Amino acid sequence: MKLTRFSDIGLRVLMYLAKETRSSAVTVAEVAVQFDVPHNHLVKVVGALAKMGWIDAVRGRNGGIRLAIEPEKLRIGVALRVLEGDAELVDCEGLGCRLSGDCVLRNALRVGVEAFYEAMNQYTLADIVGGNVGEQIVHMHRAFLMDRVSI
Repeated sequence: MKLTRFSDIGLRVLMYLAKETRSSAVTVAEVAVQFDVPHNHLVKVVGALAKMGWIDAVRGRNGGIRLAIEPEKLRIGVALRVLEGDAELVDCEGLGCRLSGDCVLRNALRVGVEAFYEAMNQYTLADIVGGNVGEQIVHMHRAFLMDRVSI
């Protein structure tokens, strides 16, 4: 199983916003630079995160994004399930598979995916931004601000 780029970026955005309390919102441009993500793709991810109520997004000159929930309350399995959507790991109908009537693979994969989400639910957003990762996020944000001041 491999996470989609959409989910990967979504988790990174949540992590970046979760670590440090900031006096002002973070811009989408900042996050795009920090993670080398195309701006247009990031806007789609931010829109989905805002729709879920996990972040607040304000458009315009003084706009930006900030975390809308407490990091301790967002379970990573829940976030991944939403970001990944309901797509199955295999597309039995799309392939016109002749085994689909008797094959156990599809159900086995569903069980495995459920186990993955349950394992991920043992962690919260706060858990994954602790320690060195959290310190790196703080450093990244401060360095970005310093670069903007020196321009």
